[in-house]
Amino acid sequence: MIHIYLDDYRACPKGFVLARSAEECVMLLEAFDVDVLSLDYDLGWGQPSGMSVANYIVSSGKYPRRIYFHTSSEGGRQTMYQALYPGKPDHTILCNGPMPAEILMEVAESDQE
Repeated sequence: MIHIYLDDYRACPKGFVLARSAEECVMLLEAFDVDVLSLDYDLGWGQPSGMSVANYIVSSGKYPRRIYFHTSSEGGRQTMYQALYPGKPDHTILCNGPMPAEILMEVAESDQE
């Protein structure tokens, strides 16, 4: 099981697999079971946004165990959350904001094992 951090610019937190594009993130979601997914919305001018990933999750039903949004786009965060929430399975935790420090520490520590 992996942890994915989708962002075209920010540094990747320890223990996460970095996806720099929506396409790369979708490929990882298709190939692996995902525990924590942290989504950015804006992924570069003219590039598919984090909404493309949210749409993929909804259409495929491949929901990670935990989903967070670290985007600085308030509108993008709300749009992704509203797309993901209605079909969210009971086993998925969908948080309408960024990962708390304890989740970042949990993932970083699991990377050392």
